[in-house]
Amino acid sequence: MTVLSDTTVGTLRFATAGSVDDGKSTLVGRLLHDSKSVLADQLEAVAHASRNRGQATPDLALLTDGLRAEREQGITIDVAYRYFATPRRRFILADTPGHVQYTRNMVTGASTAELTVILVDARNGVVEQTRRHTAIAALLRVPHVVLAVNKMDLVGYEESVFAAIAEEYTAYVKELGGPEVTVIPISALAGDNVVEPSAHMPWYGGPTVLEHLETVPVSHHLAPCSARLPVQYVIRPQSLERPDYRGYAGRIAEGTFRTGQQVRVLPSGRTSTIAGIEQLGRPVDAAWALQSVTVLLADDIDVSRGDLIVPHADAPATTREVEATVCHVADQPLTVGHRVLLKHGTRTVKALVTDIPSRLTLDDLSLYPHPGRLVANDIGRVRIRTAEPLPIDSYADSRRTGSFILIDPADGTTLTAGMVGESFASPDPAAGSGARDEGWDF
Repeated sequence: MTVLSDTTVGTLRFATAGSVDDGKSTLVGRLLHDSKSVLADQLEAVAHASRNRGQATPDLALLTDGLRAEREQGITIDVAYRYFATPRRRFILADTPGHVQYTRNMVTGASTAELTVILVDARNGVVEQTRRHTAIAALLRVPHVVLAVNKMDLVGYEESVFAAIAEEYTAYVKELGGPEVTVIPISALAGDNVVEPSAHMPWYGGPTVLEHLETVPVSHHLAPCSARLPVQYVIRPQSLERPDYRGYAGRIAEGTFRTGQQVRVLPSGRTSTIAGIEQLGRPVDAAWALQSVTVLLADDIDVSRGDLIVPHADAPATTREVEATVCHVADQPLTVGHRVLLKHGTRTVKALVTDIPSRLTLDDLSLYPHPGRLVANDIGRVRIRTAEPLPIDSYADSRRTGSFILIDPADGTTLTAGMVGESFASPDPAAGSGARDEGWDF
């Protein structure tokens, strides 16, 4: 396995996406194999499985397609996470499914990614699923996208084929207002431009996939956001040594907290001062995003699971009216008047879908007005009224505190992933709501 040197420049979280049979799992397997991130016993297991399937050479896609159903069907179903490293950087990779039925899993894999690799088959070019995955990456504000034009060996490594696909795709992303795009011609099966430069495409002078992954800038925050700590658990140990101990535990979503800092607890609005911060049972002077900590306050105020601790001077507004762009992930449609649970951070409240102003048409990025419902894999605009006020940031400021999910209260099924304030175009503010509030008292 690779040992990191002093040239390491951080950890990159990235996801792969694309249509069925575009070669995502093969690309990931090639990255792992050629970067020498595969143990000998893993490679032997893949070679054995490949021989059992009548293949003369190891099928590198099996390095990620771990479920038995995936191997039998030859497709990726679940999100496969892999961890590997090169001398320059660590990587956390999410290999997401390509089948339209599993688009919801692409949302899961890309939600925390800083880069998405979207594959297209050079023979087919940009297809609907390519557009859908690109739209989702743009909505999730993934900063970087790599379009990997795969199977160049099957089109004779023709530059004109690559150029046409690159032109069409970059025009689509520009119209979408999406992220920074790098287009790379590859053959995952043959290894062309994956880790090593290809001898078959002398007309291409850009980076290989791995070279780009190693050098793309890493930034774990979309924009400067004030500190945010969703309270997950209230700790009240029965101890004679510290009978008055009351700690508020959680994972810091954004920013930095310091001892002595004035804070506000939302949605109640009560204020206090941080008397202490503990990490792994030890006191620290400061803690920052993604660290799990316990915060002690100077005042005895009512704080419970689901509350949000924020700086006193920079607290988000609390609201019961939420407007967001969503990707619907459930087989059950989302309709106007739908009663749901809204989970934001560690807080879950009852909510009502009051309006669905528009649905995005992926081909030309037009908005279909007031569809009345969203079905699986639809991207649309929704308005929601919650039973209790929520302190919500804009998704543009924080991917963690600006996002939420909608849950079916009957069986706990995740219905929709939402991003507060995100939109491709402004919906009609004068649009009327078709929802009826009977029995909800919001």
